[in-house]
Amino acid sequence: MLKQSLQYKLLQKLSPQQIQLMKLIQLPTQAFEERLKQEIEENPALDTGKDESNSIDDDLSNEYDDDSGNEKIEAEDINIDEYLSDDEVPSYKTQANNYSSDDEEKTMPYAAGTTFHQSLKNQLNTFSLNEEERAIAEFLVGSIDDSGYIRRDIIDLVDDLAFTANVFTTEEKVVSILKKSVHTLDPIGVGARDLKECLIIQLKAKEVNKIRSLAIDILETAFDHFVKKHYKKLQEKFTISEEELKEVNTEISKLNPKPGSSYAGNNKIAEQIVPDFSIKITDGELDLTLNSRNAPELHVSREYNNMLKGYQESTTKSKSQKDAVFFIKQKLDAAKWFIDAIKQRQQTLLVTMNTIMHYQYDYFLTGDERRLKPMILKDIADKINMDVSTVSRVANSKYVSTPYGTKLIKEFFSESMKNDQGEDVSTKEIKKILETVVADEDKKKPLTDEKLAAILKEKGYPIARRTVAKYREQLDLPVARLRKEI
Repeated sequence: MLKQSLQYKLLQKLSPQQIQLMKLIQLPTQAFEERLKQEIEENPALDTGKDESNSIDDDLSNEYDDDSGNEKIEAEDINIDEYLSDDEVPSYKTQANNYSSDDEEKTMPYAAGTTFHQSLKNQLNTFSLNEEERAIAEFLVGSIDDSGYIRRDIIDLVDDLAFTANVFTTEEKVVSILKKSVHTLDPIGVGARDLKECLIIQLKAKEVNKIRSLAIDILETAFDHFVKKHYKKLQEKFTISEEELKEVNTEISKLNPKPGSSYAGNNKIAEQIVPDFSIKITDGELDLTLNSRNAPELHVSREYNNMLKGYQESTTKSKSQKDAVFFIKQKLDAAKWFIDAIKQRQQTLLVTMNTIMHYQYDYFLTGDERRLKPMILKDIADKINMDVSTVSRVANSKYVSTPYGTKLIKEFFSESMKNDQGEDVSTKEIKKILETVVADEDKKKPLTDEKLAAILKEKGYPIARRTVAKYREQLDLPVARLRKEI
């Protein structure tokens, strides 16, 4: 039996304009400029500059004034729907010209020139290799990762040579070709199977002296002791002084642990950071400004106004005129939406950053990171009556220029912890103190996490050892054993 029922659902849908605004808000200055150029190229109704084009009113109304002082032409005066059949739905109502951050990667410029692997293969032409040896050498080069290492086992490479290149060989022969050809390619150290081999290859390529010979011997026979910084054991094993061990340590520290990453042709062109905001101190007060490149002056093209006016004055409405006015209305609506979104973007950026600036007022006045207050996204969202996701879009990829350098806005956000007086303090304040304590420690006897926790407790920050370990890792500080110096 067929049953009928009535259900109520609460749905939240975003309009194309809202999606467009969210996409624009998350863009930093440079990406926003690219998006702006793209929109101007795609929409001929948009115009820039202060020439004879008509400007959009601040209230973003649908009125477009003629410079000659003639009567206003309003988009609503032309009822396009009466010239369209019921089944025709304008595409501007169903499509959104949204920008995706994924598109940027497709046009990201790369450094011109020969690639890393092609450069290595070109160097093989200088070796006297038969056909089989060349095939093996090129296969080995192709197995090198971007850091310059061959991470796979030799037996696996032998199997792949047989299945993919139809080359049947042995592990001994592959290792022989690896050492006599690949390990001599530039940059020195490529083709190594681990860090130990990489460092030894680089040392052997240099002019021989006592310290380098000692360094090679230490790496070959006591690599684990060296990595773990068991300096006393090394001195006893090799019967050397502390000064000699220090020279060995200095010699090894000059080597490149990732030779492949040093190849210029293997890297992308670094993107320049353009601050989206600027904060200056004027007469003891903070002054916030938005980068002018985020506030372009856009207008509606005068030519499109004249086309609308001509259609309004026309006594006949032909099929071609109907198609033309449909296109004009579509572009004018898209232009209005885009200009409206840009103005809302400017307002949202300024309101959000202004609230952050006043929330961290003491820090921006002094530059002392210990003055940073605990602040999460919800704190700012509640103050400006906006969603947390909107604040996140503003903070995630934007930079602000301050008297103390250019900072990523999201760095001002941090969780809170209570000190011994019950006051909420920022975790950034604790991390800054931890970083200072580690920097001032005796490197011959570095402080363990337990001792660091005890020092922080003495300073009024009672936190556990595991919390100290977490903060230390976030600061990229190694454990005490690895911070030890001779």
